[in-house]
Amino acid sequence: MSRADGVLFDKDGTLFDFHATWSVWAHATIVDLSEGDSIIMERMAHEVHYDLAARRFHPTSPIIAGTNREAAECLGRALPGRTVDEIEDHLRLSAVTAPLAPAVPLAPYLKGLAGRGLRLGVMTNDTEYGARAHLDKAGVLAHFDFIAGYDSGYGAKPAPGPLLAFANAMTLEPGRVVMVGDSTHDLMAGRAAGMQCIGVLTGTATRADLEALADVVLPDIGHIPDWLDA
Repeated sequence: MSRADGVLFDKDGTLFDFHATWSVWAHATIVDLSEGDSIIMERMAHEVHYDLAARRFHPTSPIIAGTNREAAECLGRALPGRTVDEIEDHLRLSAVTAPLAPAVPLAPYLKGLAGRGLRLGVMTNDTEYGARAHLDKAGVLAHFDFIAGYDSGYGAKPAPGPLLAFANAMTLEPGRVVMVGDSTHDLMAGRAAGMQCIGVLTGTATRADLEALADVVLPDIGHIPDWLDA
């Protein structure tokens, strides 16, 4: 018998490898918004804890688990003459072009989970627009029963509201839902919602960062079916 009736995934760092997707996108975005000004680029990188030389986010970056709005506010401190609204809109549109790197081959994986009778959802602190665009680009949009971003009206992680919205929409008991994520924000939200929690290591967090909040920490989402059956 399976441990759960539904699985709710974070997106970035969970369905998609964080550095291969977002660290690459971030470098191009910093160059674009700064118009190539090296001083402004350094300021932007400092605000979002990004290593320009290595082209990787530091684990302390507020961008990793934050909302698109919070990212715009960070960058706005280094971009004189740009409003936060303008930056936020730029991020929303440019994020659609991010070079997606799925953590596993997603289409057969999700088909396998649905074949077990599981209801599947995505809750991300990205925009809903961005989430739908990325899942469509990856060819897996139709595999999900529920998709929400921080701007979908349910709130943002680590608050439990958007997770409970999935359970309510699917008519599932929260305790029979698994929240899967790569950050403490994901797992804190899962705990607050009364859900089972799985941490994965395809983001920037380490096992030590996640294990106190998780029922289990797995290398990636591909290991979830075996855990459900254990």
